[in-house]
Formats: sequence, structure tokens, C-alpha cells
Amino acid sequence: MLYLDANATESPRPAATEAAIAAMRAAGNPSSVHAAGRAARRILEDAREAVARAFGGRPADTVLTAGGTEADTLALRGLAAGRRILAGATEHPAVRAIPHTEIPVLPDGRLDLAALEALLAGGDPALVAVMAANNETGVIHPLEDAAALCRAHGALLHVDAVQAAGRIAIPPVWDSLAVSGHKLGAPMGAGALLLRTGLQPAPIITGGGQERGRRGGTEPLPAIAGMGVAAGLAVPDARIGALRDAMEAGLPEGALVVGRAAPRLPNTSCIVLPGISAERQLLVLDQAGICVSSGSACSSGKVARSHVLLAMGLGEQAGQAIRVSLPWDAPEDSAERFLEAYHAMVLRLRR
Repeated sequence: MLYLDANATESPRPAATEAAIAAMRAAGNPSSVHAAGRAARRILEDAREAVARAFGGRPADTVLTAGGTEADTLALRGLAAGRRILAGATEHPAVRAIPHTEIPVLPDGRLDLAALEALLAGGDPALVAVMAANNETGVIHPLEDAAALCRAHGALLHVDAVQAAGRIAIPPVWDSLAVSGHKLGAPMGAGALLLRTGLQPAPIITGGGQERGRRGGTEPLPAIAGMGVAAGLAVPDARIGALRDAMEAGLPEGALVVGRAAPRLPNTSCIVLPGISAERQLLVLDQAGICVSSGSACSSGKVARSHVLLAMGLGEQAGQAIRVSLPWDAPEDSAERFLEAYHAMVLRLRR
């Protein structure tokens, strides 16, 4: 099997797994005041400090959550009082599920800054949600330019960095930043919302008073411990970008790389095979032992056309794309193994 679906979940990092297992053996609740509770609290705070340090925040302004979806939701529901929400057309469903006005994207997938400026100028103060990099195409948005527009119009900027964290440097221009542990190579079940000092989101999960009253409920300590370790290990790696480029260079005639003209995450390729549904491609590649995913969202086990690719103007091709995302530990022969299976798939399906 060749695992090339890191954007769904990153390959586990052994040190992060070991940290999670060690935390599972700790008997204390981080909110307890006895010795076991204090030991658990130290694990929690060490992880908080590591996440804050890795992504440019302060520990006191870092809220530990159960994942990236919760972090996005806490930011958009907790900071939106008196503000209208503007969100990019290619945002993650966690953002799109919250009522908002859509900011269009350009054909290459990047945020349309002129449209953003017009929307900011056309009403009350806003909370703007822009992902650092798209989860399907890897396209990197112009965060610094978006942040400048937000500052000029008194808007807050929330950045979903779930896919970008650990893969590219994220400019410190955000008011809030969401990350996810399992996209860094930690166990599933933890995330974080980093806040600009002075911002205090209204909690969406109440009770207990944990996380300085910003998120109720006992923290998922093992997953958080793993996330803290993974945050320190997840750094940009030129090797992965070279593997991705070699893979794209060997694609057969007719295959299209979405967003190729734009800056992209070094590990991500969204590949359209015109005329062949993503579902058929995934089935054949899975039979060949290649783990990739569709460039679209799944509902009830069915592959639907991607809202991301539709927003970029791909039309019918929005249902003909697969996403290849290399993990941190991708083997050196990943490109050739994928290309061998992909070329065989193209021959089979075109027949």
C-alpha cells in the first residue's frame, strides 16, 4: 500500500504517538488540584506552549479544542458579535456551515482581493475567514494582502491553517488561527485556536470553566500531548516538494493539475482526468494499493462535485479530480509508484 492522503490525515509521527500513550497512562484530570492532577496539567500546559511557539501565538491566548472544526467554529461564532461574516468560496465545510457572505476566488483558486475590498467597504465591520491553503488544491491564499485590507476596514481576520500548519510558514497577520493535531501527525482528537492578545471569544461549549472559560469540558489530554510534540516536528520539507514536482512532471497527456499557476502547498496535487469520474479513478487506484482521495466532499459514501473546483470555474471537471497529498514520511519512490498505477489506470479507463 502507498499512502498519499496526508491532507485527510497525516502519517502518525512516532514521537507524537509515544507522547499520547504516556499521557493515557497519567491518572490525573488536568483540573484536579492534587499531585496527579498537577502532573496532568503540566502535560497539558507543555503542549499548549509547544503549539503556541510553533505557530506564532502566546500560550495564554491559545485555546485547546477537540479539532480544527471546533477551532474554526469557536472563532466564527465566538468572535462574530456585531460583525458580518465574510468567507472565501473555497473554505472548508466547517466554515461554510456558518451563515456568511461569500468572497469569490480567481480562476487559479486564490482569493479575489478586489471582491474582498468591495465587500469590506459595503457594510458593517466584518469577520473575514480565509484559509491559509486550500485542502483540495493546495492553493495558498494571499494572507498578508487580505490582512492589510481587513485592517484598513476595521475587520478581524480568521485563518484556517489546518492544512498549511507545518508545511509552509504562516505570516503572523491573523487575529485568530485554527490548527488540527492529526494534520500535523498527532493522534486524532485535538486542535487549537490561537488568538490575538485581547480577543475573548464567547464559548460555544459551556460548563466547567476549562480553558479560561473559553471552552468547557475536560481536555482530550492524550491527543493534546501528541499534538504538542507533533507541532515541534512538523516543519517545511523540500524533499516532499521535489517528490510532488516529479510526480506532476510524469503525468500523462491530458491530465490537468488544478491551480498549477498559483503558489501551492508542496505536498499537494489536485489532478483532473477529463471525462473520467473521480469515483472510478479512486476505485481503480485503490485496487492498485494507492491511497488517494477525491477532490470533492463525500456524503453518504458517494463522491460529489467539489465546491472548491466549481468556485474556480471547472464545471463538469469538478467531479473528475483526485487529490494526491504526500505525507511527511513519503517513500523516495512515491512518484514512480504513483505514476505507474496512474498510467495503468488511464489506459484501463480510457478503453
